[in-house]
Amino acid sequence: MNTGIESSDVHSDLGRLTEKLEHAVVQLEQARAFAKSNLQSRVVEIAGRVLTRDGGIEHLYAMSPRLDAAGVFAGSDWNSPEGLRPSLVQLTLRDGKPRTIVLECLSELRFLAVATGRAHHPGLSPDGARNFLTQVLALNLERLFGAVNEVDRVRLGPLDTAVSNLFRFLLDHVGFDDILTSLIDEIWRILAQRPIQVGHVKSMVTQIAVTLANGSGSLGEARLGADRLISALFGPTQNCRDDPGLELYRTRLESIDLPGLEQEANGLARAMLDTGLVSDYHAAFVRWLLENGYPELLADALGLSNTGRDALRCYTELTHRLVLDAIHPDTSQALYGLVNLLERGILYAPPIAPGLWRQIALKPAPNATKAITSIYGTSLSASVFLLAGTISVLGQPLGIGQGNNPTCQSARAISMWSYGDPSYLLYLLYHAARYDTILMHFEGQPIWSAELPDALAAPTLLDADPVSAVLVPHLDRVYAEMGRRCDDRGEDPHRWINPEFHGWWVGSEFIIAVDIATGALNNYDEFVRQFFVSYHPFYNRNQPIIHPQPAGLAVTDSTAQFVGWHAITLIRVALDQEGVMRVYFYNPNNDSGQNWGNGVQVSTQGHGERFGEASLPFPELVSRLYIFHDEPGDSMGDVAVPQAEIDAVREMAATSWAASRVSA
Repeated sequence: MNTGIESSDVHSDLGRLTEKLEHAVVQLEQARAFAKSNLQSRVVEIAGRVLTRDGGIEHLYAMSPRLDAAGVFAGSDWNSPEGLRPSLVQLTLRDGKPRTIVLECLSELRFLAVATGRAHHPGLSPDGARNFLTQVLALNLERLFGAVNEVDRVRLGPLDTAVSNLFRFLLDHVGFDDILTSLIDEIWRILAQRPIQVGHVKSMVTQIAVTLANGSGSLGEARLGADRLISALFGPTQNCRDDPGLELYRTRLESIDLPGLEQEANGLARAMLDTGLVSDYHAAFVRWLLENGYPELLADALGLSNTGRDALRCYTELTHRLVLDAIHPDTSQALYGLVNLLERGILYAPPIAPGLWRQIALKPAPNATKAITSIYGTSLSASVFLLAGTISVLGQPLGIGQGNNPTCQSARAISMWSYGDPSYLLYLLYHAARYDTILMHFEGQPIWSAELPDALAAPTLLDADPVSAVLVPHLDRVYAEMGRRCDDRGEDPHRWINPEFHGWWVGSEFIIAVDIATGALNNYDEFVRQFFVSYHPFYNRNQPIIHPQPAGLAVTDSTAQFVGWHAITLIRVALDQEGVMRVYFYNPNNDSGQNWGNGVQVSTQGHGERFGEASLPFPELVSRLYIFHDEPGDSMGDVAVPQAEIDAVREMAATSWAASRVSA
């Protein structure tokens, strides 16, 4: 979709643009009232470009009083800020056109200038401006977490990241005091999904800790939740409760007896498993155990069940090597991945342990090293960051996110391989990192990624885990090449791509809800019926999903309007604790808890979801589905699907993404 801002502009020179903006503002300042309209558009267009540059928000903040006085808001609702409503900001940013979104951003910067005393506006006091921004921040918490929404990412392009950066800029100036309770609730909601990438969450917890330490925050009943988060990161046990720093902590460990070390190990494990966050002290502790002759305490420090302890006993040397090579304070979060890797039991598969030993010895090629260091820096070697990322991906297959990148297919593929074929994932990752290419096949013909042009993914991903940073650009090129080879077939290319790209377990039967030539619904009742008899336990002889299956969604926004197509993985179908049949699925978005309109609210906890799963009642999921796979005839049940069930799904589709696709 066209946002009016070219992606290639994002890296162009800020100075050149600010000169253009200065010239346009001078013209606007000098124009007579009747001539301002055309000049306003020019100022807003350039300001939108400035907004997407590093340092651009600061520049626009400094200019905001002048932009206001020049008349950039004249003739619009924003011209009277005292009458604006915080609750409408989210709607504007979600559904507005690029020009409207830029005006909204400029308006927030004007409010900030008034709140900080840098500007004055009739009818708007500094306290009133601050209160307005506080409410806006509380109502748009997802922006503070970088929790990318597929709708916004597709619709806004570079503006999406700019808007998120703007909200973090506002938060830096406004502070946490009045939004702490909502912020803490949001942190727990995100952590319930157990994402691999938690840097933004740790940053928020840090800011909450600073705010409370300064005595400037009031939490009330939310205090307990805040204390659990803060202690999990900065003081999970008595020996580091005062956040003494790693050096002093290590010194303290030397004077603790064995029962005390056992207590330390259990306390660190409880904090990690409770929150999904790993303290730097925890990473330092497990390293200290192995370096100082206490390997028998490692299982306690990891909080392992009997399953995990058995894996640790069988693969002791490998696990110790993974800890010593990959687990450092800078990669502490990988410790949670290691716990889950052991608990999954995948080390018992013959190729996994040798594959991990090969990964330990891997020295990434220059391109892979650049991809990793551009995100994670050079505090540790690229090979260490990649090994830590490998542990996380193998331990948390449903914690992988696509970030702010149009690469849901590749993120889904990595997740599916980690879930069902981890040895293949290790094979691809090794070749991508060591040789800067991967080999895949399409209908018997080899495809080498190094021979292909770049596709949708940027050559360097800036918000991805290390495995994705290295592997996704290669997968993206291969996926695009498979699509090119299907261009002339007149059908949805996923019919052929999905089995070749994801693996042999993808069902050979391909069912689609729309006619490719016209985009209209095609035999939709049969599509719905087929999904019921393929996946609903009441109609398919209670046959569970054996291998997770790729599927395609017609994504809708909170007003149920169609946005685009999106890749997910169907994981399982089961009754929740209230007796509702639900589809549990993996969504490569960083945050799966999305509102798809007309009451279709995706759940990530509270309805029987396992960490990383999203879920919907069966009919609601089907109503947003447009393609799926199955084995032909194998799962057909004997019980007919009631027409009322099919009608209900058709109604939900026809009043959302398929509104313009229903035949008259």
